[in-house]
Amino acid sequence: MSQLGALDYNTGKQILKLLQNMARNENMTVIIITHNLSITPMADKVIYFKNGGVQKIEKNPNPTNIDNIEW
Repeated sequence: MSQLGALDYNTGKQILKLLQNMARNENMTVIIITHNLSITPMADKVIYFKNGGVQKIEKNPNPTNIDNIEW
């Protein structure tokens, strides 16, 4: 697994776009663990953790294309 936080903005965004496209086109599950809440609109589901446990789960019926997300 790679670390997107270590990448420059444009490369990180390209990798997220690749992951988003693969998930949609290949019907794959992709799990991204991040502190960057700005990218959560791209997800089908966001699971928030606190103190080692699940705090809440949000489902997103209309995920945003990564091209339309800025951080």
